[in-house]
Amino acid sequence: MKGTGSLQKRLGIGLAVGVTLMWLLSTMGSALVIRHELDEAFDSNLQEAAQRLLPLAVIDIVDRGQSAPARIVTDLDNHEEYLTYLVRDVSGAVLLRSHDVESAVFPPIPSRGFRDTATHRLYGEAAISGTIYIEVAEPLAHRRKATVEATAALLIPLFVLLPVSLIGVWWFVRRSMKPVLAFRDEIETRGGSDLSLLSPPSVPDEISPIVNAVNRLLDRLRRTLETERSFTANSAHELRTPIAATLAQTQRLLAELPDGAARNRTRRIEDSLRNLGRLSEKLMQLAKAEGGGLLGEKPQQLSEVLTHVLDDFFKRHDGKRIQLEMTENAPLISRMDPDAFGILMRNLIENAFKYGDEGTPIKVSISGEKKIRVVNHCTVVPPERLSQLTDRFKRGTSEALGFGLGLAIAEAIASGAGGKLQLFSPATGLDDGFEVLVVLP
Repeated sequence: MKGTGSLQKRLGIGLAVGVTLMWLLSTMGSALVIRHELDEAFDSNLQEAAQRLLPLAVIDIVDRGQSAPARIVTDLDNHEEYLTYLVRDVSGAVLLRSHDVESAVFPPIPSRGFRDTATHRLYGEAAISGTIYIEVAEPLAHRRKATVEATAALLIPLFVLLPVSLIGVWWFVRRSMKPVLAFRDEIETRGGSDLSLLSPPSVPDEISPIVNAVNRLLDRLRRTLETERSFTANSAHELRTPIAATLAQTQRLLAELPDGAARNRTRRIEDSLRNLGRLSEKLMQLAKAEGGGLLGEKPQQLSEVLTHVLDDFFKRHDGKRIQLEMTENAPLISRMDPDAFGILMRNLIENAFKYGDEGTPIKVSISGEKKIRVVNHCTVVPPERLSQLTDRFKRGTSEALGFGLGLAIAEAIASGAGGKLQLFSPATGLDDGFEVLVVLP
């Protein structure tokens, strides 16, 4: 199934981008409101300045006479002035002006009310039946500067708050996703033979139906597999006694028959019964390999189990062909069940004896990384056949007796206990041969 990416990552990025856009949009909206309010405040100041100055200017002009030269109002203290004004008559002649006024800013003919030029905002008022006008001007750059400074006052805290909010979003998403991740980890860390029901401590309501559905599926699988394994184990176990009894009777009959065709047929019956007994034993091993109980509660020393298995082969083959290599300080400590480990190693060594070249050594080596290698000499196994050897009833090209279950049992035990089983041909460091590498859990 093709994945669509991490849900946690998608939620985190989505919420982070959403929060960022929300902050930026709210800041832009605030900037527009601030600009509108500042314009209203500045316009009010222009209007108030004009209305307060006009009566004073009229008194001064009347006292001097309208025909007197224009008077410049001097400043009391040198400072930056944003508001400048002109007092003119209806024809535009200047009667009174502020000391730093730029006349070019004002239109030639005065008028009442607000109006804009390229660089200034103006407000005009009239007195004495519209014969005297005052116009107050304010630079638009001053308004822009005030708007920029007010907006910057909003943006500067944003640079601090935004990372904090993004960290908070990411932390909240991670915390909210913890039950889902715990549910995922519980499934991922399970071995292939663990079909017990899932029991996450807590999951969101949206995930609870999935947990229930998975548990129902696991329960159905467990019952199906238990039925299959029980049938296999019971069948193999029930067959052992009648097979042993039949084999004993056949051997007794073989001893009583004279040489001839009947004796030869009886000998073939004996061989068939022996093979049937071995097959029932393999089926019991396979049932154990595919069942539970492959791991113990605590790590155990498995070296003694391996020694016991090797001693058995030493006795059967007079100590020939088997070579044991163990690096220093390489204890076989693992949680794998000792009986399961014994079955695994017995099948690997039996496989090496069956398919290895006659008279060549079989090497069993142990390294400190909980790795066991079983190597035998033989012709190179083609890659396409090598990948099939752990399937049930798949055999090599040897004529030795067997059922093609040895490597299948070993692979089922290794993977079911959380370890690994890998096949190589040619063997490591050789031009030919077959190698099985077991990595203990």
